[in-house]
Amino acid sequence: MADVQVIRVVIGLTVAIGLILFLVTRTKVHVFPSMIIGALAAGLVSGLPSAQVLSAIQSGFGGTLGSIGIIIGFGVMMGAIFEVSGAAKRMAITFIKLLGKGKEDVAMMITGFIVSIPVFCDSAFVVLSPLAKSLSRNTGRSLITISCALGTALLVTHSLIPPTPGPLAITTYFQLDIGIFMIYSLIAAVPITIAGLLYARWIGKRLFRLPSVEDSSVLIDRPYTTEELTEEVSYSTDGIPGTFLSFAPILIPIVLILLNTVGNMTGFSGILKSITGTVGHPVVAVGIGLLIAIYGLAGKMDRKEVIGILDDSIKHAGIIVFVTGAGGALGAVLKASGAGEQIAQALVNAHIPGIVLPYLMAFLLRIVTGSATVGMLTAGSISAPILLTMTGVNPYMAGLACCIGSIGITNLHNSYFWVVNRTTGLTDIKDMLWNWFGAVLSLSVVGAVVLFVMNAIV
Repeated sequence: MADVQVIRVVIGLTVAIGLILFLVTRTKVHVFPSMIIGALAAGLVSGLPSAQVLSAIQSGFGGTLGSIGIIIGFGVMMGAIFEVSGAAKRMAITFIKLLGKGKEDVAMMITGFIVSIPVFCDSAFVVLSPLAKSLSRNTGRSLITISCALGTALLVTHSLIPPTPGPLAITTYFQLDIGIFMIYSLIAAVPITIAGLLYARWIGKRLFRLPSVEDSSVLIDRPYTTEELTEEVSYSTDGIPGTFLSFAPILIPIVLILLNTVGNMTGFSGILKSITGTVGHPVVAVGIGLLIAIYGLAGKMDRKEVIGILDDSIKHAGIIVFVTGAGGALGAVLKASGAGEQIAQALVNAHIPGIVLPYLMAFLLRIVTGSATVGMLTAGSISAPILLTMTGVNPYMAGLACCIGSIGITNLHNSYFWVVNRTTGLTDIKDMLWNWFGAVLSLSVVGAVVLFVMNAIV
């Protein structure tokens, strides 16, 4: 009888995954109802009473959003203000001046690495692309190199580092401390981002491009003369925020969250523990970042304009919130059905490392759906109930496996593929694939190596 139940549980999970993929890729049904339908199918096929399935869906959805819904809302609102204020350009100028001439690609890489924490990578790329074109024209560096370095760094942070919504949801699915996970994800993100930079330099020589001189969307006032190439660069910073205010909305919440984590690990007590525990809670920390963005970055904007920006951002946040909650609902159903314990035992018996499952699921779902966020959320919601029952699996590495796997391999139905290539000026499909398919592939290869090395060490 037990064997029959195991078979039903496995069939239920298989049906759920297949149904979700079919609905997302072959029908007009959005990913949110697709995941709810998949959760319902998984529970019913597994033999759970309909009332228990519906109860699990409701509790899983509500429980997940209760943990991170506010953070997602705050983060998306902060990102919207960051996007329109010019803070990203200020960051780039800061790193360009700090690193000097010849390191423009590194400066844009670092900028992208930080900017994509509050801003979605496709929006951030569009915002920063005029600066990339300006740098290319004024220095003679390949636009492909500068743009690819920027684009890959944006994608890595978007995929790995909370409080970006996808990785943030992973911390909830796997019941992780966000500060500790942030440290692990930062460690993993650095070598993966460097791999993107190296590929950008290689492909930039193969597909050398300079932007049109007639392009008017520039930050630097005019092209350099021969004499000016050996002199200090002068940048126009009119209308953009100062350096401190540009960095503060992102870095202060991260510092507060990490401070709370350090306090918990080292044993802060009394008033100090109360203070760090309050301001370092992700909801409060990101809320502080939002207030800094509103009164610092948008301080000179009209009130109605700021409210309009925040209203629009909430509309975009709705999609993320509902898909994240649907992932929690699916995970709750799988946990209630017993699928986690059954499949975990099967993995143990087959001697398959636990982190392989979330990595492969996120990798394949990224290819099929074209979305890194959907890939990691679906993989996390399915694999978390399985891996949390396995004593030999580090949940932080399992969560990181979902994030790194979601980098995947880009394809033609991925919107970021077209944003990067078209904005860079590429029109030939072969060149597009060399530029962005190759770039993302390099991130995935290095990411897999980093993941398994970290798992072996931890």
